[in-house]
Amino acid sequence: MDITGKIIEVREPREGVSNRTGNKWKSQDYIIEWFEGQYPRHCIFTVFGEDRISQMNLQQGQEYTVSLDIDAHEYNGRWFNDIRAWRALPPQQQTEVANPANPQDSQPTPPAPAPTDVPAPEAEETADDLPF
Repeated sequence: MDITGKIIEVREPREGVSNRTGNKWKSQDYIIEWFEGQYPRHCIFTVFGEDRISQMNLQQGQEYTVSLDIDAHEYNGRWFNDIRAWRALPPQQQTEVANPANPQDSQPTPPAPAPTDVPAPEAEETADDLPF
């Protein structure tokens, strides 16, 4: 799922050590606002991993298109949503992805012309069997 909007809040990063593996981890939450119709919508999402946080470099007040994975997990009989970003593109990169440097390479091939030597099907003479 992709959302295009403005980052309105950057939360403090959280970090720790996994009890299971002993590896260090880091995550950071962001709140994005976008407009769907007349009213603003909001979503809080998480970026997990120090390398991904620094790679995305999300800044408050900037607009991005964020690609999200949405999942849920159960803990002690209660369900919780987990919304994680796996990609974030600022507006200038969105247009570069849509319009590559060499547009001739990305143009679709035209459809093949219809054969001209195939005779048109003949219309069948059928009785009008409609009830009205």
